[in-house]
Amino acid sequence: MPRFLPDDRVRILDLGKPGHVRVPWFARLKEGVVERYCGAYRNPEDLAYGRHDTAPVDLYRVRLPQTALWETYSGPPHDTVDLEVYDHWLAPADDADNSEASR
Repeated sequence: MPRFLPDDRVRILDLGKPGHVRVPWFARLKEGVVERYCGAYRNPEDLAYGRHDTAPVDLYRVRLPQTALWETYSGPPHDTVDLEVYDHWLAPADDADNSEASR
């Protein structure tokens, strides 16, 4: 069962991982809303380094407002970006400790 459901508010963590990761730097530590659960897949961060024996990880589509991502964004305030983010990069947005713990 997925940890998050559509419309759950989440924060994308900054795990400080070097190398091949799927979470862009500009989205780390930003809050968004789960748009949908996409299923469970093998972690591409592991696959990129030849680790093929790991368990599947839940994948979510997270919607973030453009204004939260780009300080100087001057487009319409309702513009959004959708990113597909694996579970281990996410925390509930109301978890007060998640922004500090991830630095």
